[in-house]
Amino acid sequence: VLLGKLKPEFFPAVFGPGADQPLDAGAVHEGFAALAAEVKAATGRATTSEALAEGFVTIAVQNMAEAIKSISIQRGYDVTRYVLNCFGGAGGQHACLVADALGMRTVMLHPFAGVLSAYGMGLAEVRAIRQATAALPLEASGDPAMATRVQALAEQARAELSAQGFADDRITVAARAEIKFAGSDTPLTVPFGPADQMTAAFEMLHRRRFGFFAEGKALMVETLEAEATGASGQTAEVGGDAHDRTPSAVTRASVWMAGEAHDAPVYRREDFGPGAAVDGPAILLEETGTTVVEPGWRAAADAGLNLILTRAVPLPARTAIGTHADPILLEVFNSRFMAAAEQMGEALRATAYSVNIKERLDFSCAVFDAGVAAGADHGADALTH
Repeated sequence: VLLGKLKPEFFPAVFGPGADQPLDAGAVHEGFAALAAEVKAATGRATTSEALAEGFVTIAVQNMAEAIKSISIQRGYDVTRYVLNCFGGAGGQHACLVADALGMRTVMLHPFAGVLSAYGMGLAEVRAIRQATAALPLEASGDPAMATRVQALAEQARAELSAQGFADDRITVAARAEIKFAGSDTPLTVPFGPADQMTAAFEMLHRRRFGFFAEGKALMVETLEAEATGASGQTAEVGGDAHDRTPSAVTRASVWMAGEAHDAPVYRREDFGPGAAVDGPAILLEETGTTVVEPGWRAAADAGLNLILTRAVPLPARTAIGTHADPILLEVFNSRFMAAAEQMGEALRATAYSVNIKERLDFSCAVFDAGVAAGADHGADALTH
């Protein structure tokens, strides 16, 4: 609100004890002014309310980016090669900034991005999974008995969906196997099939996730799995008449972005038909969210009325950081160093053969400079020994 990215006049009056009051922008400004005074009293450094608010956003964005890294880079995926799918009522407010933090150049927001989870539940497929422990060498996958077990699991999963009313032509079944190195506790899931195909799939996944593959090490089939999927039959097509005109702004607003104030146009997203586009800085309003188009980004609607945000101007070159300790930058880099240490620890735990590491978690990973820059807590106090 203080940065101007959320417009109180466009919010419903649902706040306060009686749930009938609008957003109180005045209270926000007063609160940040008081906080700026506290910072000056404690550090001797004068700062503005806008700088403080943007600092909080920067830290929040960094935390969101690290969370995305933990489920992508940590699993061997290069996020810069993908599109960031943004959803949730507040997602559009941070989409461009999170993408920049991850080095991603494209963001997609579905027409119902603000309520996408609820929308998706109505369209979701129904799944039934059956598993059985195998604990056999991978070479045994050619044994007809193993194929028979997989087929039995598939029939059980299919029967569950049939009992829920799904017709046979709407049910598909996929068979998988969890493979691991003998002595390891970290299996990876691959499609069930001939031993050579499962070995190749496991090697590809292991190299992508952990960066290596132990040639000649025995492989085990830990678990067999069959998953039946019942198609909901619901469609999710959204579209409109194509036009490339720029929508008319409903108003203009002073918005604080990238360290300075901008006079930004404010649009309604429903005015964006296929082909319509605007350059940032801009604000796009809709019933279930707000999308902030940061400077250097461009927003355009595609044929399905998805809002596609692309970085139109390359990120500026990073400037040198001085010797003065900035509390916001300190928090950002602390988060980055800690994330690196945590990712190292996860890779070590997942690939270890030592009982001390994989079960007792008797290890620590850290990033060092002159001292310990960041030490991840993996369940041990090794760094203090």
